[in-house]
Amino acid sequence: MSLRQILLIPDKRLKQKTEMVSSINKNELALIDDMFETMYDAPGIGLAAPQVGILSKIIVMDCAKEEDEKPDPIAMINPEIIWTSEEMRTYEEGCLSIPDFFADVTRPEKIKVRYLDEKSKLIEREADGLLATCIQHEIDHLEGKLFIDYISRLKRERITKKFQKLARLERA
Repeated sequence: MSLRQILLIPDKRLKQKTEMVSSINKNELALIDDMFETMYDAPGIGLAAPQVGILSKIIVMDCAKEEDEKPDPIAMINPEIIWTSEEMRTYEEGCLSIPDFFADVTRPEKIKVRYLDEKSKLIEREADGLLATCIQHEIDHLEGKLFIDYISRLKRERITKKFQKLARLERA
């Protein structure tokens, strides 16, 4: 396992759509291990493959945030949301690709997701609360969508300009 660099906005790869994973082999399994290590190190509760520069439909998460809570790592390959509730819920979201910025985002409170696990087993899982929000946030990454796409254009442009300026300074 090894840590991967997390891409920051305005990296164009974060806005690209990803490709379906056709087979789960040692490369995908190694990527999943690396993504978990990178996510825990950051620290975060979710990470999508595009955030580490890989344009594949793979996400990892662990929404167990409390120190006394047992870890609950989940890897999803080719995830798709197949049902959403009409009830909505607002959470303050953040993103490892947009560090130190948080905003309220409203999403369906409950979802049902279909995905492959690391053993190529097809799974359908219902989720609510923080887990549902995390799954939706990470699946958005697979479609080239960021949580700041849900906030006002003015706030989004301000954040993007800040990160563009930081990127220019790092290149200089």
